[in-house]
Amino acid sequence: MSCLEGQRLRLRAATADDAEARFSLGHSPDIVRMFGVSQADHKAMTREAAEAWALGQSNDPYAWIIEVGGQLIGEIKLHTINTVDRRAFMAIAIYDSQLLGKGFGSEAIHLLLHHAFTQLKLHRIAVRVLAYNERAIKAYQKCGFVVEGRERETAFVDGIWHDDLMMGILSREYLQLRQ
Repeated sequence: MSCLEGQRLRLRAATADDAEARFSLGHSPDIVRMFGVSQADHKAMTREAAEAWALGQSNDPYAWIIEVGGQLIGEIKLHTINTVDRRAFMAIAIYDSQLLGKGFGSEAIHLLLHHAFTQLKLHRIAVRVLAYNERAIKAYQKCGFVVEGRERETAFVDGIWHDDLMMGILSREYLQLRQ
């Protein structure tokens, strides 16, 4: 796995040592709501869950830790990779609520897209995002993703049905943006 260096952050492989940092970041109710977790279903982060998370990340060759100033702030990964069609889904999470809205997510996405399109030779990256997650939608659009569709009432969060947006970017679109 490659370590990907950006201007303000780096993406690196996870290790078992990341469990303590993940535990200390906890589960912010506002952040997990953006993943589709109702407030009533919100649970505190446990050491066991943090250890399982770190182990799962370290065993995934397409998962990176987002690190700023030597500190874990989140994760980004490719999943559901189809090597025949050269496509994958991407997921990202910033767990430090004080660092939201500062461009770290967009920078991490750019690093991952560059790697996916130039090194892994993928053709297409897709994301699925809750329609109320405006911060994430803006970050994806800033990185070149376009809304390709809407799946109606797919998530039941806090007693209300919410839509998912499907967004995608093609390698040629990304490479045009970088020129």
